[in-house]
Amino acid sequence: MTQSDIAFPLEAEAHVPPALTGSYPVRSGNLVRPLIDGVPTFQRIGEAIEAARHSVWLTVAFFAPDFAFPDGAGSLLDVLDRTVARGLDVRILFWRPNPESSGYGHTFPGSQANRDMLRVRGSTFLARWDRAHAAFLQHQKSWVIDAGHPTETVFVGGINLTAQALGSPGHRERMGRHDLYVEVTGPSATDVHHNFVQRWNEASEREQADGVWGHDGTASLPFPSRASDPKGTSVVQIQRMVHSGRYTDSHATPGGRRNDISAGEKSILEQYERAIEAATSTIYIENQALPIPRIALRLEDALKRGVDVVLLVPANPEDHVRAARVDPARAAVFDGVEALGRYENFMLAGIAVPGGPGVRNAIYVHAKIMLVDDVWATIGSCNLHANSLSGHTEMNAAIWDPGIVRGLRCQLLAEHLDQDTTSLDDRAAFRLYRQVADRNRRRPDSWQGLAFALTPSDYAR
Repeated sequence: MTQSDIAFPLEAEAHVPPALTGSYPVRSGNLVRPLIDGVPTFQRIGEAIEAARHSVWLTVAFFAPDFAFPDGAGSLLDVLDRTVARGLDVRILFWRPNPESSGYGHTFPGSQANRDMLRVRGSTFLARWDRAHAAFLQHQKSWVIDAGHPTETVFVGGINLTAQALGSPGHRERMGRHDLYVEVTGPSATDVHHNFVQRWNEASEREQADGVWGHDGTASLPFPSRASDPKGTSVVQIQRMVHSGRYTDSHATPGGRRNDISAGEKSILEQYERAIEAATSTIYIENQALPIPRIALRLEDALKRGVDVVLLVPANPEDHVRAARVDPARAAVFDGVEALGRYENFMLAGIAVPGGPGVRNAIYVHAKIMLVDDVWATIGSCNLHANSLSGHTEMNAAIWDPGIVRGLRCQLLAEHLDQDTTSLDDRAAFRLYRQVADRNRRRPDSWQGLAFALTPSDYAR
């Protein structure tokens, strides 16, 4: 696929080019709805499950027994068991860690205890377990509702199925982790459907006695034969990171092209780089990780061009990040963000809520999003660290729609700055972000919103 193959509805959208590699084409005619933070996201996913008439399929990376849907809807397994009882086809792909990838977090690896629990519950949904390469993760977090039917709807994002991921809208002291999903209906939803079929049919453990639940693992799902009908006006491309050698099926996506997935896929990395290189006014990033050096170098080039850059990260990073800070072999990542910090048009920030008199509690930023020039965004599971960009299986939705992207920017800044930026263009809005975040760091007695500036040279020390 070349740039000339892509028909954008607006010239203003075309200056951020899409990924040219990967399995899935750029598709117009999508209805897109960003979802911010855990409670609103799982309220909406719960509504979609209740409205489903045919099937509910999901890919799971991390899962903890304490996760529950909002409003008393019950645990994940409660919701899925009720959905099966309604006669729907319910399928789950669980990640099974390798020994070298264990310890990242809570998972549902299909252990004897897991299987005994499902047996006691009488759960009859279908499940397969799927490993990743070596120490890497099956890190996709996706839901496919009514696959292949006119009501086909998908959700792509980064929020884990743990109580820690949930928060309470309107109650900042109980926000939990900050993260996002995006809901997509229309032609690009079929590409998420295609991804699920590809992974289901080649799940690594499907031939193992403990690698399936509710079936014998021999039957394959059919690939979608046509894309969903148009539902909106947004242009979307579903993008992935897939390790080479993980999957062999190169079945073409509807209206797309046959891709040799056995060689892997890095369309998310390609898109990150192309979007940064195309930016003319602003780049806003929320990510769990500091960017790898090749991304940081592109961000520095953008700063040199006069682009305003805001990078929101966890103010209180995990222990492994602090360990990396003092590891000479990992110095390049921290050197990269310190180089960005030498530019006035750069801001490294965190977010926090009141924790008592004179105390602020950092909110963990688990999001994986980027906004460019108020016209393009990506939302998904892919971090900017080396694991996500070299070995994890990931999925993002790239979106070309100025109305959606600008609306998302205004929602996020209303949450982080406690200020309405709908009357501001993107450059003015992110300069305001820098001003408020810097003032919050210098004058915590007059704190506004959630955002505060971090010092790149001190980060994770």
